[in-house]
Amino acid sequence: MSRSRWNLLPPIPDNHWINTVASSPLIAQLLYNRGLTEPSQLESFFTADDRLSGDPFLLSDMHQAVARIYQALLSGESIAIYGDFDTDGITATALLVQGLSILNCKATPYIPHRLSEGYGLKIAALEELYRQGISLVVTVDCGITALDEVRKAKRMGLDIIITDHHTPPAVVPPATAVVNPKLPDSDYPFSELAGVGVALKLMQALFASMGKEKQLDKLMDLVALGTVADMMPLLGENRYLVKQGLKLLNTSPRPGIREIITQSGLKSDRLDSESISWTIAPRLNAAGRLEHAMSGYKLLMTDSPQEARALAVWLEQKNTERQRLTSKASIKAREQILAQGVRPLLMVGDRDYPGGIMGLVASRLVEEFYRPAIVIRRGDQVSSGSSRSIPEFNIIQALTQCSHLFSYFGGHSQAAGFSLPTSNLPRLQEALLQLATTQLEGVDLRPKVDIDAAVMLSDLGGNTFPLMQKLAPFGQGNPTPTFLTRRVEIISRHPMGNNGEHLRLKLRQGGLVWDGVAFGLGNYLAETSSPLDIVYNLEVDRWGGEERLRLNIIDFAPAS
Repeated sequence: MSRSRWNLLPPIPDNHWINTVASSPLIAQLLYNRGLTEPSQLESFFTADDRLSGDPFLLSDMHQAVARIYQALLSGESIAIYGDFDTDGITATALLVQGLSILNCKATPYIPHRLSEGYGLKIAALEELYRQGISLVVTVDCGITALDEVRKAKRMGLDIIITDHHTPPAVVPPATAVVNPKLPDSDYPFSELAGVGVALKLMQALFASMGKEKQLDKLMDLVALGTVADMMPLLGENRYLVKQGLKLLNTSPRPGIREIITQSGLKSDRLDSESISWTIAPRLNAAGRLEHAMSGYKLLMTDSPQEARALAVWLEQKNTERQRLTSKASIKAREQILAQGVRPLLMVGDRDYPGGIMGLVASRLVEEFYRPAIVIRRGDQVSSGSSRSIPEFNIIQALTQCSHLFSYFGGHSQAAGFSLPTSNLPRLQEALLQLATTQLEGVDLRPKVDIDAAVMLSDLGGNTFPLMQKLAPFGQGNPTPTFLTRRVEIISRHPMGNNGEHLRLKLRQGGLVWDGVAFGLGNYLAETSSPLDIVYNLEVDRWGGEERLRLNIIDFAPAS
């Protein structure tokens, strides 16, 4: 039996327009699977140019936001940028501070401490900014749920402009302006911008009134970093933003990113969305997970090679520490799950779970058990939790139904966080478990793998791979093409990695021989017998100075 549900996407109808314009039947299928509905979308999908960029003034309250910032610039007011401690938040903070500096405004960055302050606007922080002479606070990647905090800020004479991309509540804060593409009355054509994407639109609107839009090109690397790191869909405008940002990252990375590339061993001219997801973003996030995210912000902002090198070395060390703590906590959480029995919703708690890595531990539980998972750091009076979920269970909707139990909660359908009185934990667990049991009844709780096409290995030769790369950047919403090939012969199979956690395979079909690697599937060596059905991506194996294509095997099963 396969470890995942294989969902072979439906073939293109014979009379579909895309068959007549694509370069090959396989490329046509890939485009069809990505939801292109009319010929006019085809060119913009491939070119991913500024035609995908929306008019920033279509965002709600954008005129008010620009007018208030322009007033602050003219009168020399002190402005603070209040961000979040993840990669999206620190890149958005850096973008606004750097953007305003082009207009000769020295904005003050403020990023809360994950453990001592927590996510979002805090009254104590706003009061301190006000005491420092700040009269205008612009939020990035946060603020949309800060109803009480904005009311109190207004009473003390502090103006707030909210820029955010999280789902707004029924009542939004009474800020000077609220810029969010997810607001119900928004006319903006694309709702899936990251927090840094919304920050960019604010700068575009401000710079457009001054004829300086081109000066924002130097900030597109920040937009790519935050958009990919926050797992936003790489469709629509995000394709353009990430593509432009990757060009900048590959041709002239800022000193801090150049040092991360050096420390991590990345190839400086081959950065793609996976390089951000798996290498750059975890290091930028490591600062906020274990200490203070300002170190990641400083790395993005510094012009000094020496400071960049010192910060990158420190982040590398913190990332290693983060990996160690995550592994240790994940083992403990897994033991708790197995001791209490695997239920439709997994919930574990402990006093010693480090607050900065609870979401990572929850992610590992979801990967192994394919259930929504919540990891809680218990306190005597107050506890905090981080959750990750599966597509079949909307975790933020579930938390909303339990909102009366929380001091704070927020997030997305697949990831959310909260704090609550510790005495409420039993009621929370009971309510969430009941919701999950009802909603997931009858659901096959294995991860679903969408497969673009069933092919023979011979279909992948020639210029197929270069043509597929024109669909990049790949990521959420535009995944790396995935294929199914049935009845391949195994020539050889070997465990790979320090503990044999991976498999290296040599496979043959119709006289063609391919190398394949199955990462994380070393425990299933005994199940690899000819003939085999395999689900995989194509990737370039760079080893010993040579480049060759190989199969990145996601799953396999005995041939049907």
